Amino acid sequence: MRSGSAPREEDRRRDGQARAGDEPGDAGLELVVGERQEMSGEAASRADIGLPGIQSELVRQIYAAGKPTVLVLMNGRPLTIPWEAEHIPAILETWFLGIQSGHAIADVLFGDVNPAGRLAVSIPRSVGQIPIHYDYRNTGRPQNDSDKFTSKYIDLPNSPLYPFGYGLSYTKFTYENLNLSKARMKRGESLEISVQVKNTGGRDGDEVVQLYVRDMVASVTRPVRQLKGFKRISIAAGTSKTVTFTVSSDALSFYDLNMKRTVEPGMFKIFVGGSSVGGLETEFEIVQIRE
Repeated sequence: MRSGSAPREEDRRRDGQARAGDEPGDAGLELVVGERQEMSGEAASRADIGLPGIQSELVRQIYAAGKPTVLVLMNGRPLTIPWEAEHIPAILETWFLGIQSGHAIADVLFGDVNPAGRLAVSIPRSVGQIPIHYDYRNTGRPQNDSDKFTSKYIDLPNSPLYPFGYGLSYTKFTYENLNLSKARMKRGESLEISVQVKNTGGRDGDEVVQLYVRDMVASVTRPVRQLKGFKRISIAAGTSKTVTFTVSSDALSFYDLNMKRTVEPGMFKIFVGGSSVGGLETEFEIVQIRE
C-alpha cells in the first residue's frame, strides 16, 4: 500500500507542461500549486517541504514564458518556496479553505476584495531553519555578520522567507508618531500606546496594526519579541487613523525560576508595525516600588 504522502505518478507527469506557457495572447496566468489534502495532517510528515513533484519545474517554465503570473498556493503547512518568492510577482496563500474558497480566491485575484490577511506562522527559507518562530530567545552569541563565531548560517540568512504577521494588500501603509502615555510605570498600572497609520496608496484598505514587546533584562531568558496586541482597521485612501493600545503591567508578567507569575522592574522595548519584523520602536520602564 502506498503512503498517502508519497508522490503519485501524476505528480511527476509532464503531459502538457511544454505547452503551458505557449498559449497566445498577453493575458496573465493564475497558477495553482501546492499539496493534496492527504499530504497534511496526522501521519503525513514530509522531509522536504518544497512544492511536491515537478511543480517547481512547472512554475519556472511558466515564468520563462514571460507571462504575468500569480501563484496560488494550496497547502496544509508552510512551504519552502525561495525561488518562487524571488521571481513570481504575486503569491496568494490560501491554505486549505472550505466550500466557498473559489469565490473568496476569485474576489482577491480580480481585485473585488482588498486582502488584509496576515501570517499566523513564520515561513522558512529552507527546511534546515526549522524550528523557526518570531518569539525566539536570544543566544549568548547573537548574529553578527562581521564575526564568524556567532549564531548564523553560512549559506542562508537567519530570517524567515516571510515573517509572522506578514501580509500585503492592494494599497500601502506607513506608520508615524509612536507615543507613550508615560515613560515609567509601576506594577498594577497600565500604559497607553498610540501610533498614526496612513494609507498612502490609491485604494481603501484594511491594515492589521501589531504591537510587540521585549523585556530587555529579566531573571529568566525572554523572547526577542512577544505579540501583545493587534487591531484591524479600515483606512480610506490618502487618510490616516490613530490606533491606541493599552498594556497593563500584568501583560508583561512571566513565570520566574520558582514558577511563580511575576512582573520584574526594568526596561521594555515597544515595537509597532505591520509584522513581527521592523516597525517603529520606543521604550519604557517598570519601576520598583520601595517598601
